[in-house]
Amino acid sequence: MKRAEKAQRIAGILGDLYPDPPIPLDHADPFTLLIAVLLSAQTTDVMVNRVTPGLFEVAATPEQMAKLTVEEIRSHIQTCGLAPQKAKAIRGLSEILVEEEGGTVPADFAALERLPGVGHKTASVVMAQAFGVPAFPVDTHIHRLADRWGLSDGRNVEKTERDLKRVFPRESWNFLHLQIIYFGREHCPARGHDLSECPICSWAATGKRIREEARKNAPRGGARRS
Repeated sequence: MKRAEKAQRIAGILGDLYPDPPIPLDHADPFTLLIAVLLSAQTTDVMVNRVTPGLFEVAATPEQMAKLTVEEIRSHIQTCGLAPQKAKAIRGLSEILVEEEGGTVPADFAALERLPGVGHKTASVVMAQAFGVPAFPVDTHIHRLADRWGLSDGRNVEKTERDLKRVFPRESWNFLHLQIIYFGREHCPARGHDLSECPICSWAATGKRIREEARKNAPRGGARRS
């Protein structure tokens, strides 16, 4: 099966499972989404959604956030991974937004990626979910599943993004990346996954890949003899 045919079938299955996938990070506007996505690095969305209400109650705009010290920001996000670095980045990007962007989040990839702590994936999420600009943010779930499904070779996230953009229609990118994330979390874990029973892996993964993962997940060592 060609990649384009495989992608079409996958999109149909994901569309049936997740016809209207919600954005998993709680937010009210582009700025609070930007902060939430930045916080989500090496942290679960559940954890981010626990800490952002307290943070946004104190500072929900770039102007308010820029008035806080790094230590004050850190006190609200300390249960998130990499809290010291994230607090510094949040303070720094808030200052830049106030001083250079009139207190608004720019709907521009290059401008977003110049902000402290904002890489291409974070910028892609903001562009897609806050501004509706077609983008295909690739997180660990998407990178892993694209490789399992034979839609990319898994070499790196940049190549995975390019490969997925080639096989899926541009107008589907913004909701499709959310569908894949939800599918990865609920049906297609990284470890202990039986590909032969998966509604997508069972036919999208190669027979070789299914056998390799079955061997990797098999119990080590034989049964002990009495």
